[in-house]
Amino acid sequence: MATGRLKRPRAPAALVWEALQVSLRRWSGGFRRWRRRCWFYRRLLKGQLCDRIAIPPHDALPRRLEDADALLRGRFRFEGETVTVKEGSVFDLKPPSHEWQEALEGFTWLPPLSMAGGDAARLLATNLIAQWVKRNPRYREPSWLPQVMARRLIHVFAHGRFVVLNSDLMWRSKLFVSLREQSKMLARTAHEAPDGIGRIEAAVALAMSGICLEDCSTRLGAGLQRLEVELARQILPDGGHISRSPEVLLSVYRLLVMLCDLIAAAGFEVPKAVRNAHDRIAPMIRFFRHGDGALAVFQGGSENSAKMIAGLLAHDDAHGQPFAYARFSGYHRLVAGHALALFDCGKPPPGAFSVGAHAGCLAFEFGTGSHRIVVNCGSAVGIGQHKWESALRATAAHSTLTLADTSNAVVLHEGWLRRKLGARLYGGPQEIVARRSESENGWTVTAGHDAYAEPFGVRHERSLTMSPQGLALTGVDRLVPVPLRKGRAMTVNFAIRFHIHPDVRLSRAQGGDVLLKLPNGEGWRFRTGAPIAFEESVYLGGGVVRRTEQLVLTGSVSGEPVEIAWIFEQIKAAG
Repeated sequence: MATGRLKRPRAPAALVWEALQVSLRRWSGGFRRWRRRCWFYRRLLKGQLCDRIAIPPHDALPRRLEDADALLRGRFRFEGETVTVKEGSVFDLKPPSHEWQEALEGFTWLPPLSMAGGDAARLLATNLIAQWVKRNPRYREPSWLPQVMARRLIHVFAHGRFVVLNSDLMWRSKLFVSLREQSKMLARTAHEAPDGIGRIEAAVALAMSGICLEDCSTRLGAGLQRLEVELARQILPDGGHISRSPEVLLSVYRLLVMLCDLIAAAGFEVPKAVRNAHDRIAPMIRFFRHGDGALAVFQGGSENSAKMIAGLLAHDDAHGQPFAYARFSGYHRLVAGHALALFDCGKPPPGAFSVGAHAGCLAFEFGTGSHRIVVNCGSAVGIGQHKWESALRATAAHSTLTLADTSNAVVLHEGWLRRKLGARLYGGPQEIVARRSESENGWTVTAGHDAYAEPFGVRHERSLTMSPQGLALTGVDRLVPVPLRKGRAMTVNFAIRFHIHPDVRLSRAQGGDVLLKLPNGEGWRFRTGAPIAFEESVYLGGGVVRRTEQLVLTGSVSGEPVEIAWIFEQIKAAG
């Protein structure tokens, strides 16, 4: 897979100032940790103690028996890393990565053990909880960080009942003392969670604790109040998430469904702001679904479970249908017959929301029926392929045009800024113009961006047209020279990439066209006037690394406009 050489513009001064503020907060972290560990502060975490999970929320999180089996064999697999425990406690072993440790401390192992059930799974879960409680009687990081604590509380509330029921009285008492202290600590630290879904998760966990533990009902109101603030910040008017990631949006919706159902079960009324966000998100999730029921792979997300998505959407009483254009999220949807194309016409997300974002402006995905044809490569997050992550975030890992082997936005490189702010995406298009029209040839979306204007003096425009019956998707890529501030027009090479789903088989036809055979036997043809090269690619949208191929059209632009037309068209069966 071509990775795309990242020509890095100078990091904005605002990022340097923000990194200095982060450094100052971390410098004061020693005092914060000391204060939260001291005797007086811990007295603030005392209070009424409950002895049961009053109403366990229902969690639609997918769980697999093979994960439970691995845990029972001593293999703890999180975030693509595996640690095998032969003796002693897994909490005493050196974690292979920070992400793995947060997953362990967040009780990611509890949902699969709960699903497996049985004495062996119950005994393992009981022992793991006891080991964690013993090692974490006081505040320490990362165990008591708000985002880790929130995930742990949600997992215990939703999946811990099979351990709590018929448990030893002493073990049970220690667990609920810890849950009380964690909930009270979360009420004080939820605002410190990382910006993005971490803060939504912390607010949801805080609200849940006010219902599930019955020791302090005011936490429900505090959690809901904080949740309303975050939803107003993060959920766009069209129902998308500010990160522009379909997967992040699905995660937010899962949390809202859990909380809304829990509030209703407790006999309370769901706040209007929370209900409105829930109702706006559901149509947007439908917007991003391919014919197989799973999500399109944009902005660092993955397909996710089609079964889970369908189950969550069943909670949408409004049955809101997706629009054709998500203006605030920056996506277009073209649908006809059995065909679907999704077109990314948006800018990179702002600030901290760009950690994990991809440089995929004007990329598209295309499929027919339950089969995907053109895809983006996906993300290595969660599957342990960290060395690939920068390459997968580059423009070349998306089905769009790359100029001079350079991404249209770049990731903060290793160094001081990245250590303070994370792997943010910066640069990228400053102006994106998109328009939608209908004609006898079908719906057409035309969009263009200026990310390549300053370095190369070229603007990229792309048009996609879906035929009325969904039997063809026609595209035109245009490179339009624009005046440079300094110097004269240069000759620049370009590559237009179409990453093909690994289930689709490619072959050459007479005359240079490309034949695409889908798993159901359906045939499609790709035609263009430019030379077509077959190159290797990978697809990680399904959560594993799969080898595949990409079609690549190449050429150069120098002072005059260049236009490359291409088409995917269905081959009609003979007879």
